Amino acid sequence: MSRGEAGEAAAGEASAGGAASTAGAVASARGASTRADLLRVGRELFAERGYAAVGTEEIVARAGVTRGALYHHFADKRDLFRAVHEELEDELVGGIAVRLGGIDDPWELIVTGLHAFLDACTDPAIMRVSFQDAPAVLGWREWREISERHGMGLVSFALQNAMDSGVLAPRPVQPLAHLLMGAMSEAAMVIVNSPDPDAARAEIEPPLIALLEGLGQ
Repeated sequence: MSRGEAGEAAAGEASAGGAASTAGAVASARGASTRADLLRVGRELFAERGYAAVGTEEIVARAGVTRGALYHHFADKRDLFRAVHEELEDELVGGIAVRLGGIDDPWELIVTGLHAFLDACTDPAIMRVSFQDAPAVLGWREWREISERHGMGLVSFALQNAMDSGVLAPRPVQPLAHLLMGAMSEAAMVIVNSPDPDAARAEIEPPLIALLEGLGQ
């Protein structure tokens, strides 16, 4: 093969490789868009009517995708629900972190975090998906594991920071963080199962904070 022919061959291979790379990027972007659409629609429907009342036919129809696309991205309706719940948990913790930005006082950090969490518990999507349906659909163990995976780091940090600053008495952080998250989950259940969530949210915050005040020096 001459030098010119070799150069043409190399150029052809590079062109083919570039085309394949472009096609792969387009397919990946299309797949990500489809998954995002399914998550958005799943979130809307699960929040509107609850897990049991939503069928896969309605999900794919509203998302404008095929049933095959749904099962390409998610094993089944339960898998989609789990992903929606995970997304809500991630947003909940991220929203709390934003509320905490710029706060240096350790006690204010804890109180503001609890306040933000209880506020989030009045959001209709979080109420229906994360606290009413998720424990039954996913099972208590998996539901708690997801909650702890998303929120344990933030809770543990707030407690350790308060202990290091002398605001709270020194205690083993991990067991205390588990207990606090359990109390927060129970507070959330009181809110979401109340006929007046806003009133329940206002009523439950003072005793929850009082629990933490009892851990002071």
